[in-house]
Amino acid sequence: MTTATAPTPDQMPKVANPDALEVAPGFEHANLEGWIPTLATDDEIRDALEKAFDYRGDITLTLKSGEKVEGYLFDRRAGESLATSVVKLFPKDSNEKRSVAYNDIAALAFTGRDTAAGKTFEAWVKKYWEKKAAGEKNIGIDAEAL
Repeated sequence: MTTATAPTPDQMPKVANPDALEVAPGFEHANLEGWIPTLATDDEIRDALEKAFDYRGDITLTLKSGEKVEGYLFDRRAGESLATSVVKLFPKDSNEKRSVAYNDIAALAFTGRDTAAGKTFEAWVKKYWEKKAAGEKNIGIDAEAL
């Protein structure tokens, strides 16, 4: 029976560029944290809410009634008009889902921290191999505390 030893850096597998392995070009997320888009036209509203759907942090909607709703946007349903289009959120201060019609939204702000910014699988693999080379044991994928 042989015992395994930690690989030296030159023995570690080379991390491939994940974008080079994709069949289709990868999607690069823009840094939207802190952005307050202009919502002057129907297209601007639809585009901003599409970006909010892809965002991995909380947003704040200011409704035309003056109410502010902060939370995580998890779904959107684009209809024929703004009146028939809705976004669905998990409000920060409630356990109940909330639906808001596009035409009820006066303003949108990307207020929450983008929890996935700068975190790629390639970055995790690099950190894994650094820990492994340093002799750490029981290395796994652990979620960052929010």
